[in-house]
Amino acid sequence: MIVDIQNLRKTYKGGFEALKGVNLGIEEGEILALLGPNGAGKTTLISTICGITNPSAGTVHVGGHDVVGDYRAARAMIGLVPQEINLEPFNKVIDVVTYSRGLFGKPRNPAKIEEILKQLSLWDKRNARVMELSGGMKRRVLIAKALSHEPKVLFLDEPTAGVDVELRKDMWDVVAQLKAQGVTIILTTHYIEEAEAIADRVGVINGGALLLVEEKAALMARLGQKTLIVELQETLTEVPEGLAAYDLELVQGGQGLRYTYDTRGEGTGITRLLRDVAEVGLTMKDLQTKQSSLEEIFVGLVSEGTA
Repeated sequence: MIVDIQNLRKTYKGGFEALKGVNLGIEEGEILALLGPNGAGKTTLISTICGITNPSAGTVHVGGHDVVGDYRAARAMIGLVPQEINLEPFNKVIDVVTYSRGLFGKPRNPAKIEEILKQLSLWDKRNARVMELSGGMKRRVLIAKALSHEPKVLFLDEPTAGVDVELRKDMWDVVAQLKAQGVTIILTTHYIEEAEAIADRVGVINGGALLLVEEKAALMARLGQKTLIVELQETLTEVPEGLAAYDLELVQGGQGLRYTYDTRGEGTGITRLLRDVAEVGLTMKDLQTKQSSLEEIFVGLVSEGTA
Protein backbone atom coordinates (compact mmCIF):
# COMPACT_ATOMS: atom_id res chain seq x y z
CA MET A 1 0.00 0.00 0.00
CA ILE A 2 1.65 3.23 -1.14
CA VAL A 3 -0.85 5.66 0.45
CA ASP A 4 -2.35 4.87 3.84
CA ILE A 5 -4.92 7.24 5.36
CA GLN A 6 -6.29 6.59 8.83
CA ASN A 7 -9.16 8.51 10.49
CA LEU A 8 -8.24 11.72 8.69
CA ARG A 9 -10.08 14.81 9.90
CA LYS A 10 -9.83 18.46 8.97
CA THR A 11 -11.74 21.15 10.82
CA TYR A 12 -11.29 24.81 9.90
CA LYS A 13 -11.66 27.83 12.16
CA GLY A 14 -15.33 28.45 12.74
CA GLY A 15 -15.98 24.74 13.13
CA PHE A 16 -16.46 23.68 9.50
CA GLU A 17 -15.52 20.00 9.23
CA ALA A 18 -14.12 19.45 5.74
CA LEU A 19 -13.00 15.85 6.31
CA LYS A 20 -14.82 13.49 8.66
CA GLY A 21 -12.70 10.51 9.61
CA VAL A 22 -11.56 9.39 6.16
CA ASN A 23 -9.95 5.93 5.93
CA LEU A 24 -8.41 4.96 2.62
CA GLY A 25 -5.68 2.68 1.35
CA ILE A 26 -4.29 3.06 -2.18
CA GLU A 27 -2.24 0.33 -3.81
CA GLU A 28 0.88 0.99 -5.81
CA GLY A 29 0.25 1.28 -9.54
CA GLU A 30 -3.54 1.70 -9.39
CA ILE A 31 -5.74 4.50 -10.68
CA LEU A 32 -8.28 5.72 -8.15
CA ALA A 33 -10.97 8.17 -9.20
CA LEU A 34 -12.49 10.33 -6.48
CA LEU A 35 -15.95 11.56 -7.41
CA GLY A 36 -17.93 14.18 -5.55
CA PRO A 37 -19.79 17.46 -6.01
CA ASN A 38 -18.30 20.88 -5.29
CA GLY A 39 -17.48 21.23 -1.61
CA ALA A 40 -17.41 17.45 -1.08
CA GLY A 41 -13.86 17.49 0.33
CA LYS A 42 -11.91 16.20 -2.69
CA THR A 43 -9.41 19.07 -2.84
CA THR A 44 -9.05 19.22 0.95
CA LEU A 45 -8.21 15.52 0.97
CA ILE A 46 -5.57 15.92 -1.73
CA SER A 47 -4.12 19.03 -0.08
CA THR A 48 -3.79 17.19 3.22
CA ILE A 49 -2.10 14.16 1.65
CA CYS A 50 0.31 16.47 -0.16
CA GLY A 51 1.15 18.38 3.02
CA ILE A 52 -0.35 21.66 1.84
CA THR A 53 -2.97 21.54 4.60
CA ASN A 54 -2.28 20.15 8.07
CA PRO A 55 -4.76 17.56 9.35
CA SER A 56 -6.73 18.21 12.54
CA ALA A 57 -6.55 14.51 13.44
CA GLY A 58 -5.54 11.20 11.92
CA THR A 59 -2.49 10.14 9.93
CA VAL A 60 -1.36 9.95 6.32
CA HIS A 61 1.61 7.92 5.13
CA VAL A 62 3.00 7.98 1.59
CA GLY A 63 5.51 5.26 0.84
CA GLY A 64 5.76 4.69 4.58
CA HIS A 65 6.58 8.34 5.31
CA ASP A 66 4.33 10.42 7.56
CA VAL A 67 3.24 13.54 5.67
CA VAL A 68 3.65 15.67 8.80
CA GLY A 69 6.57 14.12 10.68
CA ASP A 70 8.57 13.21 7.56
CA TYR A 71 7.25 15.83 5.16
CA ARG A 72 10.21 16.10 2.79
CA ALA A 73 10.47 12.39 2.10
CA ALA A 74 6.70 12.05 1.66
CA ARG A 75 6.41 15.09 -0.60
CA ALA A 76 9.31 13.93 -2.78
CA MET A 77 7.23 10.88 -3.72
CA ILE A 78 4.26 13.01 -4.81
CA GLY A 79 3.47 14.91 -7.98
CA LEU A 80 0.52 17.29 -7.81
CA VAL A 81 -1.42 18.79 -10.70
CA PRO A 82 -3.71 21.45 -9.14
CA GLN A 83 -7.02 22.71 -10.51
CA GLU A 84 -5.77 26.25 -11.00
CA ILE A 85 -3.36 27.07 -13.81
CA ASN A 86 -0.72 29.05 -11.95
CA LEU A 87 2.32 29.36 -14.21
CA GLU A 88 4.77 32.19 -14.79
CA PRO A 89 3.56 33.54 -18.18
CA PHE A 90 6.93 34.74 -19.48
CA ASN A 91 8.92 31.57 -18.77
CA LYS A 92 9.68 29.01 -21.44
CA VAL A 93 8.07 25.59 -21.11
CA ILE A 94 11.38 23.72 -20.82
CA ASP A 95 12.63 26.10 -18.14
CA VAL A 96 9.44 25.71 -16.08
CA VAL A 97 9.74 21.93 -16.06
CA THR A 98 13.51 21.88 -15.47
CA TYR A 99 13.21 24.32 -12.56
CA SER A 100 10.50 22.23 -10.93
CA ARG A 101 12.79 19.19 -10.99
CA GLY A 102 15.50 21.20 -9.25
CA LEU A 103 13.11 22.23 -6.47
CA PHE A 104 13.05 18.60 -5.32
CA GLY A 105 16.84 18.35 -5.30
CA LYS A 106 17.01 16.13 -8.37
CA PRO A 107 20.15 16.43 -10.49
CA ARG A 108 19.87 17.91 -13.98
CA ASN A 109 18.69 15.33 -16.48
CA PRO A 110 17.92 16.87 -19.90
CA ALA A 111 17.10 13.45 -21.34
CA LYS A 112 14.40 12.87 -18.72
CA ILE A 113 12.91 16.32 -19.28
CA GLU A 114 12.86 15.64 -23.03
CA GLU A 115 11.13 12.30 -22.43
CA ILE A 116 8.42 13.91 -20.29
CA LEU A 117 7.80 16.74 -22.76
CA LYS A 118 7.56 14.31 -25.67
CA GLN A 119 5.18 12.08 -23.73
CA LEU A 120 2.91 15.08 -23.19
CA SER A 121 3.25 16.35 -26.80
CA LEU A 122 5.06 19.45 -25.52
CA TRP A 123 8.49 18.95 -27.07
CA ASP A 124 7.67 21.12 -30.08
CA LYS A 125 6.54 23.83 -27.65
CA ARG A 126 9.56 23.57 -25.36
CA ASN A 127 10.86 27.05 -26.23
CA ALA A 128 7.43 28.71 -26.30
CA ARG A 129 6.53 31.03 -23.46
CA VAL A 130 3.67 29.88 -21.25
CA MET A 131 1.58 32.90 -22.24
CA GLU A 132 1.60 31.69 -25.86
CA LEU A 133 -0.02 28.34 -25.03
CA SER A 134 -3.67 27.31 -25.12
CA GLY A 135 -5.44 26.36 -21.91
CA GLY A 136 -5.12 22.66 -22.72
CA MET A 137 -1.39 22.98 -23.35
CA LYS A 138 -0.95 24.84 -20.08
CA ARG A 139 -2.55 21.90 -18.31
CA ARG A 140 -0.04 19.63 -19.99
CA VAL A 141 2.74 21.84 -18.64
CA LEU A 142 1.29 21.43 -15.15
CA ILE A 143 1.45 17.66 -15.57
CA ALA A 144 5.03 17.88 -16.90
CA LYS A 145 5.99 19.95 -13.84
CA ALA A 146 4.42 17.37 -11.55
CA LEU A 147 6.31 14.54 -13.28
CA SER A 148 9.66 16.31 -13.50
CA HIS A 149 11.02 14.83 -10.23
CA GLU A 150 9.81 11.31 -11.14
CA PRO A 151 7.18 10.87 -8.39
CA LYS A 152 5.69 7.52 -7.43
CA VAL A 153 2.24 9.01 -6.73
CA LEU A 154 0.50 11.52 -9.00
CA PHE A 155 -2.51 13.57 -7.92
CA LEU A 156 -4.65 15.05 -10.70
CA ASP A 157 -7.16 17.53 -9.28
CA GLU A 158 -9.78 18.14 -11.99
CA PRO A 159 -7.07 17.90 -14.68
CA THR A 160 -9.37 18.15 -17.70
CA ALA A 161 -11.66 20.95 -16.52
CA GLY A 162 -12.21 23.29 -19.46
CA VAL A 163 -10.34 21.01 -21.86
CA ASP A 164 -11.96 19.96 -25.13
CA VAL A 165 -12.99 16.34 -25.66
CA GLU A 166 -10.13 15.45 -28.01
CA LEU A 167 -7.47 16.78 -25.66
CA ARG A 168 -9.19 15.10 -22.72
CA LYS A 169 -8.91 11.71 -24.41
CA ASP A 170 -5.24 12.42 -25.21
CA MET A 171 -4.65 13.03 -21.52
CA TRP A 172 -6.38 9.77 -20.63
CA ASP A 173 -3.84 8.05 -22.88
CA VAL A 174 -1.03 9.78 -20.98
CA VAL A 175 -2.50 8.56 -17.69
CA ALA A 176 -2.61 5.01 -19.05
CA GLN A 177 1.07 5.27 -20.03
CA LEU A 178 2.00 6.50 -16.55
CA LYS A 179 0.11 3.60 -14.97
CA ALA A 180 2.06 1.20 -17.21
CA GLN A 181 5.23 2.75 -15.79
CA GLY A 182 4.08 1.93 -12.27
CA VAL A 183 2.91 5.40 -11.23
CA THR A 184 -0.01 5.46 -8.78
CA ILE A 185 -2.64 7.97 -9.88
CA ILE A 186 -5.39 9.61 -7.83
CA LEU A 187 -7.81 11.56 -9.98
CA THR A 188 -10.58 13.89 -8.88
CA THR A 189 -13.11 14.73 -11.52
CA HIS A 190 -16.58 15.98 -12.32
CA TYR A 191 -16.43 14.02 -15.59
CA ILE A 192 -17.91 10.64 -14.74
CA GLU A 193 -16.75 9.22 -18.07
CA GLU A 194 -13.15 9.69 -16.93
CA ALA A 195 -13.72 7.33 -14.03
CA GLU A 196 -15.45 4.83 -16.31
CA ALA A 197 -12.69 5.07 -18.91
CA ILE A 198 -9.51 4.86 -16.84
CA ALA A 199 -10.04 4.10 -13.14
CA ASP A 200 -9.40 0.78 -11.44
CA ARG A 201 -11.36 1.82 -8.37
CA VAL A 202 -13.88 4.56 -7.70
CA GLY A 203 -14.34 6.49 -4.47
CA VAL A 204 -17.40 8.60 -3.77
CA ILE A 205 -16.93 11.48 -1.32
CA ASN A 206 -19.61 13.89 -0.13
CA GLY A 207 -19.86 16.23 2.83
CA GLY A 208 -16.31 15.35 3.89
CA ALA A 209 -17.15 11.65 4.27
CA LEU A 210 -16.00 8.81 2.04
CA LEU A 211 -19.21 6.99 1.13
CA LEU A 212 -17.46 4.06 -0.52
CA VAL A 213 -14.37 2.93 -2.39
CA GLU A 214 -14.82 -0.04 -4.67
CA GLU A 215 -13.55 -1.60 -7.86
CA LYS A 216 -15.29 0.09 -10.74
CA ALA A 217 -16.75 -3.05 -12.27
CA ALA A 218 -17.86 -4.40 -8.90
CA LEU A 219 -19.50 -1.09 -8.01
CA MET A 220 -21.51 -1.07 -11.21
CA ALA A 221 -22.48 -4.71 -10.74
CA ARG A 222 -23.46 -4.14 -7.10
CA LEU A 223 -25.40 -0.94 -7.52
CA GLY A 224 -26.29 -0.92 -11.19
CA GLN A 225 -29.74 -1.59 -12.43
CA LYS A 226 -30.96 -2.53 -15.86
CA THR A 227 -34.09 -1.34 -17.53
CA LEU A 228 -36.11 -3.12 -20.17
CA ILE A 229 -38.28 -1.11 -22.56
CA VAL A 230 -41.09 -3.14 -24.14
CA GLU A 231 -42.17 -1.29 -27.27
CA LEU A 232 -45.81 -1.94 -28.20
CA GLN A 233 -47.93 -1.82 -31.33
CA GLU A 234 -50.72 -0.25 -29.24
CA THR A 235 -50.85 3.12 -27.48
CA LEU A 236 -51.80 2.87 -23.80
CA THR A 237 -53.18 5.49 -21.43
CA GLU A 238 -52.48 3.38 -18.35
CA VAL A 239 -50.73 0.16 -17.33
CA PRO A 240 -53.17 -2.78 -17.62
CA GLU A 241 -54.34 -4.25 -14.31
CA GLY A 242 -52.91 -7.61 -15.28
CA LEU A 243 -49.40 -6.09 -15.20
CA ALA A 244 -49.77 -4.12 -11.96
CA ALA A 245 -47.44 -6.43 -10.04
CA TYR A 246 -44.43 -5.37 -12.12
CA ASP A 247 -44.30 -1.65 -11.17
CA LEU A 248 -44.13 -0.63 -14.83
CA GLU A 249 -43.93 2.91 -16.20
CA LEU A 250 -45.53 4.15 -19.39
CA VAL A 251 -42.96 5.69 -21.75
CA GLN A 252 -42.68 6.74 -25.39
CA GLY A 253 -46.08 8.41 -25.38
CA GLY A 254 -47.83 5.30 -24.15
CA GLN A 255 -46.24 2.98 -26.71
CA GLY A 256 -43.68 1.57 -24.31
CA LEU A 257 -43.50 -0.07 -20.89
CA ARG A 258 -40.37 0.42 -18.78
CA TYR A 259 -39.40 -2.37 -16.40
CA THR A 260 -36.49 -1.92 -13.95
CA TYR A 261 -34.77 -4.95 -12.47
CA ASP A 262 -31.80 -5.70 -10.24
CA THR A 263 -28.88 -7.44 -11.94
CA ARG A 264 -27.95 -9.03 -8.59
CA GLY A 265 -31.25 -10.85 -8.24
CA GLU A 266 -31.66 -14.59 -8.68
CA GLY A 267 -33.97 -13.95 -11.61
CA THR A 268 -34.87 -10.91 -13.65
CA GLY A 269 -38.57 -11.69 -14.04
CA ILE A 270 -38.37 -10.78 -17.73
CA THR A 271 -39.64 -14.13 -19.05
CA ARG A 272 -42.70 -13.95 -16.81
CA LEU A 273 -43.30 -10.29 -17.72
CA LEU A 274 -43.22 -10.95 -21.47
CA ARG A 275 -45.61 -13.87 -21.06
CA ASP A 276 -48.03 -11.68 -19.08
CA VAL A 277 -47.77 -8.85 -21.62
CA ALA A 278 -48.98 -11.27 -24.28
CA GLU A 279 -51.71 -12.63 -21.99
CA VAL A 280 -53.28 -9.19 -21.47
CA GLY A 281 -53.54 -8.89 -25.26
CA LEU A 282 -50.68 -6.51 -26.01
CA THR A 283 -48.48 -6.92 -29.09
CA MET A 284 -44.73 -6.37 -28.71
CA LYS A 285 -42.88 -4.49 -31.44
CA ASP A 286 -39.36 -4.36 -29.98
CA LEU A 287 -37.30 -4.76 -26.80
CA GLN A 288 -34.47 -2.53 -25.51
CA THR A 289 -32.25 -2.96 -22.44
CA LYS A 290 -30.08 -0.35 -20.76
CA GLN A 291 -27.44 -0.67 -18.00
CA SER A 292 -27.23 2.09 -15.39
CA SER A 293 -24.14 4.26 -15.95
CA LEU A 294 -21.61 5.11 -13.26
CA GLU A 295 -22.96 8.66 -13.39
CA GLU A 296 -26.46 7.50 -12.47
CA ILE A 297 -25.02 5.41 -9.64
CA PHE A 298 -22.98 8.36 -8.38
CA VAL A 299 -25.93 10.73 -8.41
CA GLY A 300 -27.98 8.19 -6.48
CA LEU A 301 -25.30 7.70 -3.86
CA VAL A 302 -24.76 11.41 -3.29
CA SER A 303 -28.49 12.10 -3.04
CA GLU A 304 -28.86 9.30 -0.50
CA GLY A 305 -25.73 10.33 1.40
CA THR A 306 -24.91 6.72 2.11
CA ALA A 307 -23.62 3.60 0.38
